Amino acid sequence: MVLETLLQGKIRVKLLTKLLLNPSNTVYLRGLEKEFGVSSNTVRHELNKLGEIKLIEVAESEEGNQKQYRANVKHPMFGNLRGLILKHVGLDALIEKVFHKLGEVQSVYLTNDWAEGKESPFIDLVVVGAVDKSYMMGLIEKAEKLISKKIRVAVYGLEFNEANLSGLSFVQIL
Repeated sequence: MVLETLLQGKIRVKLLTKLLLNPSNTVYLRGLEKEFGVSSNTVRHELNKLGEIKLIEVAESEEGNQKQYRANVKHPMFGNLRGLILKHVGLDALIEKVFHKLGEVQSVYLTNDWAEGKESPFIDLVVVGAVDKSYMMGLIEKAEKLISKKIRVAVYGLEFNEANLSGLSFVQIL
């Protein structure tokens, strides 16, 4: 609720979550209208506000008939706002309370709904490294209580490469 008040509304929070959590996301007005279940005018208003402050970039689609929007990763506030979004989702606590304590973690990927910026009661992760799975699961159980979301994890050894994620939406978070 504090974040929604700070960022002036649920639609703006959803939009920022979608764009800042995975900065490679490109979105279209009509898709956002359907996903958020609000009018195109509501979404357009929020996109225009974020465009005015240069937090998002606006470009014509290749067909030239639609505008596409994406996060401006060069914006001076991008890192700070992305940090707020990570905190809002609970990923900051997850990284701090779980993955920094495991030691041998090479990388962590957020996949599926949250990687697309869609809210979900589940956080899906791929962990790469040599980790003690039972110790990790104990830490994850504690983190689930902190963030009020169920965490699903797939663990890969050091032989992993991003091709293993083909067909999935993903963003590297660690």
